[in-house]
Amino acid sequence: MNKFEIRKKILKIRKLNSFRDLKINFPLLLKILNKYKTVNRVIGGYYPYNYEVDTIEILERLEKYNFKISLPKIKKNSQMEFFLWSKKEPLKINEYGIPEPTSDLVKYPEILLVPLVAFDKHLNRIGYGGGFYDRYINRMKKKKKIITIGLAYSFQKIKEIQINKFDMKLDFVITEKKN
Repeated sequence: MNKFEIRKKILKIRKLNSFRDLKINFPLLLKILNKYKTVNRVIGGYYPYNYEVDTIEILERLEKYNFKISLPKIKKNSQMEFFLWSKKEPLKINEYGIPEPTSDLVKYPEILLVPLVAFDKHLNRIGYGGGFYDRYINRMKKKKKIITIGLAYSFQKIKEIQINKFDMKLDFVITEKKN
């Protein structure tokens, strides 16, 4: 299957499973975060869209552990930047229908939680096809060390993803499973 076919199949499965109230393995996420001693404790999150893992609950819990949270905004040139956000602050809907922070304070994450449609055992991912995260990760890795963690449900794992030179591999993928 090509990426388009995989995307279509997995998005349908994810929608059909949306009633299950699955939660990612938060203790594993904390273990990874504690292993990588970050200086500023800035986590780049995302607002859940199209039956993705509920990251807002995760980000609220991380805030209680004194992590600073940043969320992405899509810029005019199809680039993405991350801006400081707290659960007490409002969000505004962007042109893609996704809530974004209203803050103008750019906050570069040290750890990036990455949305995905599908992933494989090699930590390759398929997103929605716009390349926003691949471009952002590529740009940030040229400037600083950044840890990338994909959040997904175990049923989003597929045998193998055919990658190209623009696809950025993740450092970790965390699902609802214990490992």
